[in-house]
Amino acid sequence: MSDQIKFIVDNLNKEPFRKNYNLITFDSLEPMQLLQVLNDVLSEIDPKQVVDIREEMPEQTAKRMLSLLGILKYKPPGNATDMSIFRQGLVIGSKPVIYPVLHWLLQRTNELKKRAYLARFLIKLDVPSEFLQDETVADTNKQYEELIEAFKTLHKECEQLKTSGFSAAEIRRDISAMEEEKDQLIKRVERLKKRVETVQNHQRMLKIARQLRVEKEREEFLAQQKQEQKNQLFHAVQRLQRVQNQLKSMRHAAADAKPESLMKRLEEEIKFNSYMVTEKFPKELESKKKELHFLQKVVSEPAMGHSDLLELESKINEMNTQINQLIEKKMMRNEPIEGKLSLYRQQASIISRKKEAKAEELQEAKEKSASLEREVSVKTNQTREFGGAEVLKGDEFKRYVSKLRSKSTVFKKKHQIIAEFKAEFGLLQRTEELLKQRHENIQHQLQAIEEKKGISGYSYTQEELERVSALKSEIDEMKGQTLDDMSEMVKKLNSLVSEKKSALAPVIKELRQLRQKCQEVRGLREECLQEESRYHYTNCMIKNLEVQLRRATDEMKAYVSSDQQEKRKAIREQYTKNIAEQENLGKKLREKQKAVRESHGPNMKQAKMWRDFEQLMECKKQCFLKQQSQTSIGQVIQEGGEDRLIL
Repeated sequence: MSDQIKFIVDNLNKEPFRKNYNLITFDSLEPMQLLQVLNDVLSEIDPKQVVDIREEMPEQTAKRMLSLLGILKYKPPGNATDMSIFRQGLVIGSKPVIYPVLHWLLQRTNELKKRAYLARFLIKLDVPSEFLQDETVADTNKQYEELIEAFKTLHKECEQLKTSGFSAAEIRRDISAMEEEKDQLIKRVERLKKRVETVQNHQRMLKIARQLRVEKEREEFLAQQKQEQKNQLFHAVQRLQRVQNQLKSMRHAAADAKPESLMKRLEEEIKFNSYMVTEKFPKELESKKKELHFLQKVVSEPAMGHSDLLELESKINEMNTQINQLIEKKMMRNEPIEGKLSLYRQQASIISRKKEAKAEELQEAKEKSASLEREVSVKTNQTREFGGAEVLKGDEFKRYVSKLRSKSTVFKKKHQIIAEFKAEFGLLQRTEELLKQRHENIQHQLQAIEEKKGISGYSYTQEELERVSALKSEIDEMKGQTLDDMSEMVKKLNSLVSEKKSALAPVIKELRQLRQKCQEVRGLREECLQEESRYHYTNCMIKNLEVQLRRATDEMKAYVSSDQQEKRKAIREQYTKNIAEQENLGKKLREKQKAVRESHGPNMKQAKMWRDFEQLMECKKQCFLKQQSQTSIGQVIQEGGEDRLIL
């Protein structure tokens, strides 16, 4: 307790309170002064609490402080009886009640300031349901809730900006730097304009440059649109392939299966789907809804501190212990009927769990098969892109095997022919070598004859001339062929372009028509949705008006009827009766308040006299006990309410 008081005094002596207390002066404060200190701390947290306690009734002070402490989530120790003691202590300014409140408030002042600020905007007003039937009230309440949600989002963004590290000085520096860059760019633009003005036809060149930029932007937009259409086409092709594969698999299954097996399979699928729809999915949906409701409840509450979390954990532990005790009590009863039923319940729960596990396994297997089918379709598309063939199944694979067999026989025959060609190639290579040797011998003989005749090198020069002329003729032929090939290539390209244009022309026309139809359909859908919402809105308004009209007619009937019991049922009569009762109650309470005020001074004086009398009796008791404990120095004689000491 002394540490608590020391902490309170230290914080009250600091900013913004500056009370200049010490432990003795703080402990000697009167209840009214202590309540004023508590009110000063609360007014620092919430500026609306700035009130002089002496000018306010004690009940109003206690009510105001209790409401603020409830908003700040202060939890007094103990149960409901302790709560009543806490309220009474707060009214009279009891130290054991106010000291813990001050300690809790001064520990987390900044956090509580934020909580009080948020509570001013986030605590919703309780509007009765009968008032919400009015259209203007309902609209205003809806706008009020929307503004609360908008405030939540804006406050979160503000907190994120505060914690993001951006400061106002940095932003100002960035703005000044950007303004300087802007001025520099303006100066550069002016210099460039002055340079361009000296050039002839600069306006026309600027216009052409602007058109070029626009055309480039359009080209980029068209390229992006082309890429999007390619992606859409690719996805459409993939979808078509998946559907075709599904159709093939269904045809194979229908070809191999019988009507009985198909019916059996359909019945199993229907049972599984009905189980998923009626049992599994509703449970999962209910659990998700509960989880969502819990999360929304957590989000709607203000931020919790570490102390709040510790209190929640302690409550959870207490509830768990209570649950365990109740389970032990139930097990100690050991009723035979409940024991039999528990066996059946256990068996039913085991079967239901097994059923759920099998359903989940089946669902996972279906998802796995679907993912494998998607992977197979992707792999087939990749093989098609790389020029590969599709994976064959069933009859197609048999036909492929028969083709392979026929091709293998053809391959063997061709292989035998290649072997014969290889043998013939070896013979021809040998004859070539022999002919080369003979050619070399003849060349040596020819050179010897040319040297004898005095015309050495004649045959070599003649061969070179023949070779050069042959090369020239080949090059001329190649030039002619390349020119012909180029002209043919140009003709082919032109023909291909014209064919593609002619082929795409009807498709483009159809696409334009389909786009127009699509836009019309979208417009009609939007109109249909608007009309439907208007229809539902008018129906709701008609129902509300009917309910109000029915209430008004019932009220008029009850008010006009001569029967007194019917008149008593009227709302007007009930309200007048309630008003009269409340006025009588208010008169009684005012008289009671007046009596309490008149008797307050004498009662307080009498209470002070009783306290003084109690202190006097306590002092006498202490003196008597001290007298008995000491050694007898003399004799004390009590006569007529007086004490005499005789030595």
